[in-house]
Amino acid sequence: MTPESDISRSTSMPAAPRRMRRRAAPTSAMAAVLAVGMTLAVGDIAHAAPSVVPLGAAETFAVLGSTTVSNTGSTVIDGDVGIYAGNSIVPGPWVVNGTVYNATTEAQAAQGSNTSTYGVLASAPSTMTVSAPLGGGQTLTPGVYSSASSLQVDGSLTLDGGGDPDALFVFQAGSTLTSASSSSVNLINGAQACNVFWQVGSSATLGSSTAFRGSILALTSITATTSATIEGRLLAQNGAVTLDSNTITVPSCADPVVPPVVPPVVPPVVPPAGPPVGPPVVTAPPVPLDDDADDGPQIRRVPRGAVDTGDGSLLVASRVWS
Repeated sequence: MTPESDISRSTSMPAAPRRMRRRAAPTSAMAAVLAVGMTLAVGDIAHAAPSVVPLGAAETFAVLGSTTVSNTGSTVIDGDVGIYAGNSIVPGPWVVNGTVYNATTEAQAAQGSNTSTYGVLASAPSTMTVSAPLGGGQTLTPGVYSSASSLQVDGSLTLDGGGDPDALFVFQAGSTLTSASSSSVNLINGAQACNVFWQVGSSATLGSSTAFRGSILALTSITATTSATIEGRLLAQNGAVTLDSNTITVPSCADPVVPPVVPPVVPPVVPPAGPPVGPPVVTAPPVPLDDDADDGPQIRRVPRGAVDTGDGSLLVASRVWS
């Protein structure tokens, strides 16, 4: 494979293609998934970029060693701890918010996944070669960064996800990985520690007070010196993991935020105007006409006694009508 241009402190690269969630494919299928990844062009050369990195049985492990796992000082580990094929664990004053697997079948399975994932990361085609230390305010975009010898983080290194929560960063070190004291790996614009991987050909050493992000898969050993913090995993295949007053947290991928679907506002249907709707109007029956209406006032009840007839005579009532 023809190497591309070296990374300088002001160089970034095109965004890598979107990858699937790590749990979307079994460990046995990792190599096939990476082999058929989408292509990423750098200059005039096209490369296959990884699209998925499943960790299989090693997914929940914050620390995994082969010969020894030892700790000095107050270390807090959020995740599982395991060792296989050795069985020497020297915990010191650590707090493990997970399960410690000492030469168990769970630790054996995790080492198997560790080995498989290491091989997949090591065989991923490079999208940019590295010849200078990483950091010093440098910002990188998603891709596969490789060095035939060692990788060093010196100062502040920023990984820019470009708004993609699945943005994948892979760093390949032919020999060692080191970080200077108080160095940091920072994440912006959706980049997540669960999508950052460091494949190391021999051993890794994190300097004191380093703020590191990403999972380290080392062929031999891993040492985290005093007060180094890791949002990721320390997975050593054939050697020891040595800790000293560290904080180690297994990262988890946050799902992208999907805005809720708001249904459109539909105005109510107003029926056309019509006759008023209400209780029925009761109309009183017509009053029958009085045939004697022209005859003047009628006497409905004749009082007892004499009645003046209007012509000077008196009429004496002898009968009362009701």
